[in-house]
Amino acid sequence: MSSSPAAKSPASGSATGKPEKPRLSEQEKKNNHIASEQKRRQAIRDGFDRLANVVPGMAGQGRSEAVVLQATIEFLRQQLVERQDYIDELRSRGVNVEGYVVNGVDINRLRQILGSNLHGFNGTGI
Repeated sequence: MSSSPAAKSPASGSATGKPEKPRLSEQEKKNNHIASEQKRRQAIRDGFDRLANVVPGMAGQGRSEAVVLQATIEFLRQQLVERQDYIDELRSRGVNVEGYVVNGVDINRLRQILGSNLHGFNGTGI
């Protein structure tokens, strides 16, 4: 059995037998791009809204990404200081906290990550 040239022609579809999709017009491409960008922006807004709901004092505030990020950094710093206080208290009671895993991450690895990536972080947080 030989394949005929008509079986592979654009009019009858691809060699797999599936019809070819029509090309998008420039306007359709532009509309798709706009819709994708709107979806991306909405996902960012939703993420900032979720973050604002988690950080104390941010719920109901105006939507300024810079304010939300700054408040988040300050909140994390505060949490790290409190955590370090707990660790210091455990150590003062003779508990060896090295090698403890918190939420699946080694304490020393957290120190390394956060100490180098939080702007202004002094490295004593965990």
